Amino acid sequence: MAGHSKWKNIQRRKNAQDAKRGKVFMKLAKEIFVAAKQGGGDPETNPSLRLAIDKAKSSNMPNDNIDRAIKKATGDLDGVQYENVTYEGYGPGGAAIMVQLLTDNKNRAAADVRHAFSKNKGNMGENGCVSFLFNRKGLFILDRSENELDGEELMLQVIEAGAEEMETTEEAYEIYTDPQDFRYVKQQLEAKGLTFSSAEITMIPETYTPLEDNDGIDMVKLIDQLEDNDDVQEVYHNAEINDEVYEQL
Repeated sequence: MAGHSKWKNIQRRKNAQDAKRGKVFMKLAKEIFVAAKQGGGDPETNPSLRLAIDKAKSSNMPNDNIDRAIKKATGDLDGVQYENVTYEGYGPGGAAIMVQLLTDNKNRAAADVRHAFSKNKGNMGENGCVSFLFNRKGLFILDRSENELDGEELMLQVIEAGAEEMETTEEAYEIYTDPQDFRYVKQQLEAKGLTFSSAEITMIPETYTPLEDNDGIDMVKLIDQLEDNDDVQEVYHNAEINDEVYEQL
């Protein structure tokens, strides 16, 4: 993981989400709905719901929206049935991509994802073709401009909280943890007054594929088209895209 900052990718994603917040809230509500439907509406006894709520709150989703999604899932009304689906493939330049969806129509979802890959010089592959390249981790991003901390002091706090690793870039501190320890580490760091720009359980690539020029541009277009799909919840990839590519868009 060393040397590959997640900060810029997350920052860019959040900026894009701000521009289409209504769509983001809809996806978050769907995730909360499914978690509550499967494990009950009490976040204290439903870890999946608790994570979904934390994720929604980190995106500034209003509490009313969160409560409405839970009530809809646990009420008597017949609702739509969603399935968790993951598709894998290769993007421009051979970058690995995993797409996680919640959908009520697997045929439609598969067709939409396949179309996005083919339109942007990628190829959809078989299940398992790239998932072995990723590890599931908890990730906390601390903006250095919002957390005036000494790096060595923070490292001690991170170790004490039970996290696995911390990386330092010019813009941010990136803290990694085992998914099972995510909530405990989050509580420990928040108790020390730290604020996160991002806190999520995500898929971290073991290796990265550098992309430049046209491959980088096509990769960004592919990610954007996938993330714009209402069924798509997350897009994970191992592309390393330089700043010059974004300046050309």
